Amino acid sequence: MKRFNHLYHQICSFENILKASKKARLGKRLQDTVAGFEFNLESEITRLSHELITKSYRPGPYREFHIVEPKKRMISAAPYRDRVVHHALCSIIEPIFDKTFISDSYANRINKGTHKAVQRYQHFARRYSYVLKCDIKKYFPSIDHDILKSLIERKIKCKDTLWLISLILDNSNTQEGVMDYYLGDTLFTPLERRKGLPMGNLTSQFFANIYLDKLDHFVKENLRSKAYVRYVDDFVLFGVDKKGLWKNFKQIGTFLDSLRLTMHKKKSMVYPVKNGVGFLGHKVFPDYKLLNHGNVIRFRRKLKKMNKDYLQGNIPLEHVSRSIQGWVAHASFSNTYRLRKKILEGFVF
Repeated sequence: MKRFNHLYHQICSFENILKASKKARLGKRLQDTVAGFEFNLESEITRLSHELITKSYRPGPYREFHIVEPKKRMISAAPYRDRVVHHALCSIIEPIFDKTFISDSYANRINKGTHKAVQRYQHFARRYSYVLKCDIKKYFPSIDHDILKSLIERKIKCKDTLWLISLILDNSNTQEGVMDYYLGDTLFTPLERRKGLPMGNLTSQFFANIYLDKLDHFVKENLRSKAYVRYVDDFVLFGVDKKGLWKNFKQIGTFLDSLRLTMHKKKSMVYPVKNGVGFLGHKVFPDYKLLNHGNVIRFRRKLKKMNKDYLQGNIPLEHVSRSIQGWVAHASFSNTYRLRKKILEGFVF
């Protein structure tokens, strides 16, 4: 397997960090930290480049907050200059890994995304009778740093680049504790191994793809599955009979042990595709798609609050318009014309 060297000078270059800052600021230019960085853009980029070259760069502390929908999760926001570094790193090393990713891995990749993943799911649903839907238990908090570093080192030889990757990983904030045991563990092994990636980082999303790339190749090459779709830790396999898919479930569970990951046994199930299966915010049938019921409930609640805030003068109409247009664009991907009409007719701004 080819390993890549001499990457660090590309990461540290003024031109690469400038491009990274343009990506990092998208949709965030009005934030104070972003505006401050942009105001002194040349000096900030020069300083970051110097810190990376001299290895005096140190990541700052994360800002943590929780979201409760669609489920409770902790989101970790890195300081803006660190996010610029994340983009600078990924812009150089991501193409190296992306070439080896399978085509049916859809998260955080160019010309992929949730809608493409759902379309691919529906493509397979028209050809197979059953689908095995799998769910990994606490995926981001469970990612093992030593295993991840070893997977990265299979492709990256550049010691300076590996230093930066380790620096980012080692400065991750503490994630939710996961106390799962695997073959050969002692009582203290889960406490001794460093694990967990902060949700919200560009690097975390990219590293999460690298971590499960081994699973993708195992499913395609060892299990010989012709119908498989993965988006982050949500993945599905299609087949013509339940027995074969349940056998695959056991084989995948055994393989995931090598990555110190565990599947949710209660959330992983074999379904007939004709009944419709929830996947990435949609309930997907072979010939049509519906919006997830929880998504509809959350949008109704949000719309009601926006209506109240707008009437009280707390938010501008442009904010309301952008929010509604974003949801309509998402909902339009499913067969929701009547639903959209019914929901929107109930509010007047």
